[in-house]
Parts: sequence; structure tokens; C-alpha cells
Amino acid sequence: MGRVAKLPVKHELERREEPVPPPFRAIRPDEGGAPPPTILSELASGRGTATRSGVVEGSSRTRGARPSTTSFAGGPPPRGKLGEDLRPRVTALRSGNRVLIGAADKAARRLGLVQGMTITHARVLVSDLDVQPADPEGDRADLHRLAVRLARRCCPLVAVEGADTLFLDLTGTAHLYGGEARMARRLVKRLARRGVMARIAVADTPGAAWALSRHQPGICPPAGQAQALAPLPIAALRLDPAHVELLHRLGIERIGQLAEMPRGPLVRRFDAGLVLRLDQALGHVCEPLQPVLPSEPIVVEQRFAEPIATAEAIEHWLEALVARLATRLDEAGLGARAIELIADRIDGVPQVIRIGLARASRDKVHLLRLMVRRIETIAPGYGIDALHLHLRRAEPLGPQPVTERLDEEAAPDLAPLVDTLATRIGSERLWRIQPIESDIPERSTAPMPVLDPPARPRAPLKRDDVRRLDRSGEAPVWHPNWPRPTRLLSRPEPLDHVVAELPDQPPRRFTWRGRMHHVVRADGPERITGEWWRRRAETLSIRDYFQVEDEGGQRFWLFRKGDGERAATGDLSWYLHGVFG
Repeated sequence: MGRVAKLPVKHELERREEPVPPPFRAIRPDEGGAPPPTILSELASGRGTATRSGVVEGSSRTRGARPSTTSFAGGPPPRGKLGEDLRPRVTALRSGNRVLIGAADKAARRLGLVQGMTITHARVLVSDLDVQPADPEGDRADLHRLAVRLARRCCPLVAVEGADTLFLDLTGTAHLYGGEARMARRLVKRLARRGVMARIAVADTPGAAWALSRHQPGICPPAGQAQALAPLPIAALRLDPAHVELLHRLGIERIGQLAEMPRGPLVRRFDAGLVLRLDQALGHVCEPLQPVLPSEPIVVEQRFAEPIATAEAIEHWLEALVARLATRLDEAGLGARAIELIADRIDGVPQVIRIGLARASRDKVHLLRLMVRRIETIAPGYGIDALHLHLRRAEPLGPQPVTERLDEEAAPDLAPLVDTLATRIGSERLWRIQPIESDIPERSTAPMPVLDPPARPRAPLKRDDVRRLDRSGEAPVWHPNWPRPTRLLSRPEPLDHVVAELPDQPPRRFTWRGRMHHVVRADGPERITGEWWRRRAETLSIRDYFQVEDEGGQRFWLFRKGDGERAATGDLSWYLHGVFG
């Protein structure tokens, strides 16, 4: 049996050092009610938990790693680099009607807060406790991504165990890192650089590695798991808590005591599961692992006995490649978002065509149409001897909704049009404006993708939710009574030779880009004050906007800095900010 590495993973919640402490104290349970129901997960790569793996040489061995769970009681709270106090941070886990601590950072552990303690009790001990919601789904996804990365870089077999553990089969890979000890230290440092804390144990069996990683991290010598496990508590065998409690009542506290007992009475008194866990840890029974399988990149290729050099030949074989790629995407349940065609020339100079799609698709007709338009950019040279079609980016693509009635018109799909335009002029030149809630015109817009993202269903409101009383709907971000110019300049341009009567009259004439404009019609002013909550410099800032029309019929959107009466509001300079259609 090969050596297996086990990594229990636990996230250590580190905090950012802020120069100014938060101005508000934490709400006590009797002031603001219980904290929101959250679930705390012990594992997540890069966020709060770390998993470690081990290396196997010779016979099969298992390595396990686990985050440190040492708690420190008493002592002053930690301080940042600037000397400010840092609030202890914990995450919350709901268990029935109680909210428990699922994880705690170093500052919280130093003050005596441990995993499993109720949040109410923790707030009594630490009044300024920072309680954050947990993300169990994100933790599981992070652990799986960590397992996939380790499977690609460290060893081919990595299995996820529970919520905080990874098993790594290190058989035949330890010598690549200079031995098991050096490999373990290297893994610890790599995980630490990513903000993940872990503890590693190496043993011949997964059960032994799991137990040692939690109670005696290190490298167990080959065939030495029996001696290493003997002094450990029986809970290290991953037994049912009811069995552990009953064994304690019988006076059995250590694994060594349990291993000396005859198997028959144990099976009759408990069940076969207890004996199975013991034999798996000691290596008498094999414990199979279920490894994660990293997804393989989708690539289709076609090689030629004789080089091709014409656009017709390239199009012919490209059609076959796109059809094969669409089949692979259908089998995987994916839709392509980015595809790359690589044409290998005889002289070794590859020709590359890249296309991107606004929406995931596996329609071979649409994909082929986009690729064919770019064939003219390929320089065949002395000939092309191979074509490779790579899927660079993809998204899950399930069944698409269809119109149920024949007399009902389906909503137009703009994705093919967007892809066609992006192929011709480039995707970076395709965008549209989205409204942003801001009074400052240059901050009230932002570019966004051409197509809307898929709408997410909103959670229904509870029957006693006060938001049910609001029947007016959401207020529009761009108010219809405040017209804005069709073209808004990214940066207001200064005006020269402005003639205007203060404090609230529009300009009579102005010069913009070297041309004099005489105003014949005007409307305004529309006063916009600065957003003092964003920048302190805008506390007294005022802009007076005017819509003006010159003798040629052109309409402009101008503004003056200041209210015309107080110098603190602006320097009375004029700017052009937009042009109406």
C-alpha cells in the first residue's frame, strides 16, 4: 500500500490593519438581537483554513495536515503596526437555536475565544468582537480548488475528506522535493503565502495520518503507525461520538488500549465500524481514497500528410474541427466563451486566431461563421501541416428556454450580432452605459458588457417584512426630469472668454476649442453640490449647470464652479461637460 498524505484544513482569519479604529462598538445581544444565522466552515483555501499534504516513499503511506487549534487565554489584544488596537474577529455557525463560533483569529484565541463557544458568551468576554458571516459553500469550493491545484503540482492523487482535510498519496513523489520532510516544509510555506495555515502528518495509512495531524503532527516512520497511535485518544480514529463516550465509560481512553482488546467482543458490543476504523488506521485493512479529477482542457486537432495553403482548404478542415469541438462541449455541458485556432506552419511560425463570445454558445454554425471571417489573417507561408482548436474559456450551458406558443414572438437574441461586430472591430470597442447612483455627472455612468447578465430571481419577502409596505417601486437612478446630454465628455473641458452675469445668469458667449459661440437660448441653472461623503474637498463644492444653444443650433451643457457669491464654493471658472444631439 502506498503512502497517503492527509491534510486537515482550517482557515485562519487574518485581519487588515486599519489606521483608524471603527467608530461604532459591537451591538450586544440584548441591544440588537441575536446575530444573523450563519454557518461557519472550517475550511477554505486562502481564507481561513489550510490543508497540508504528505509525501510517500517506498510502501504506501498517508500524510495528513491540520490547522493549529491552540488557544491562548488572557493577555492584551494584539496591536497593529501603527499601534492601534485590532478587533478580534470570529465567524458564526448556527447549530439549532444557538449561534456558535466556527473559527477565530489569533487575537480572538488569545482572549480565550475558542471554536464551539456561543456568540453570546463570546460577546460577554469581548465587547468589541467582530462577528462575520460564514460562507460554507465558498469554503467547500475553495478546498476543492486547492485539492485540484495540489493534484496538478504535487502528486497525482488528492482526496477531500470532510470539511477541513486533504489526503495526498505521496508514493513516488517525495524524492522530487528532496524527501518527505522538505516537501512538507515546502507545502507549509506555500500555503502560508496564500494566507492558509495547516499542519501536516505523514504515515502509512490515511487513518494514521488523520489522527497524527490533529494530535502529533510530523512524519511517522514506515510501519510505525501502531507505536505512534498508541498514546493518542480514541477520538482520533474518526469514531462515532456515541461510541467514544461509551468507550470512555468503560475506561478506554487511548488507542493502544483499544488495539489490545479482542475484536469479537468489540463487534458484538459496538459494531463493525469501530473495528474497521481501528484496522484501517493500523494498516490491517485498506482504506480506498476518492481522488479529485482535474478537468482536462478541450482541444481538437487535425494533422495533414501534405501541407495546405489555401483559404478553401483551411475553411474545409476548420468546419470539421468546429463540429468536433461542439460535440465535446455538448458532452461536457459547456458553452464556449473564448476559442483559439493555432495553425502550425512548416517553418515553425504559428498563426493564431482568437475569438470571444458575448454569451456561452456551442452552436457550430455560429462558431464557424466567426472563425471563417478571420481566415484572411492567416499567412500560410510554405504551408500548414496541422490545425489545433483550443477552448480557452467556457461556462456551464444547460437547456435553453424556448417559446411555448407558435403565435408568440420570441425575444430577439443579440448575442450573434454582438459576436459578429466584436470580430470585426474588436470586443474592447463594444460597450454600453449603465447608470450609477451619483449626483456628479462623470460618476453617474460606467461601461458595462453589451449583453445583460442573466437575471437572478429575487428572494421572496417575508410576510412581516416592512418592505412590503412600499408599493412605489424602486426610484430610477437617472431621473426623467433631469435631462442629460447625449454625449458626455469623459473630462470637462475649460471654456475661454466667457461673458456671463453673476450670480445665476447663463453665459452670453464663450470660446470652446478656439471657436466663438454666441448663445441665443438658455435654460438653468441646475445646481449640483459635491459628494462630501466621498471626498472632504467636495464639502463646499458647487456646480451650476446650464443648457445653452448657439446661433448655429448646437446645444451644449455648461457649468460654472461656485455659486457666484462665496469664493469657497468655486473659482467661477466655466467648463463644457456635454453636447446634446
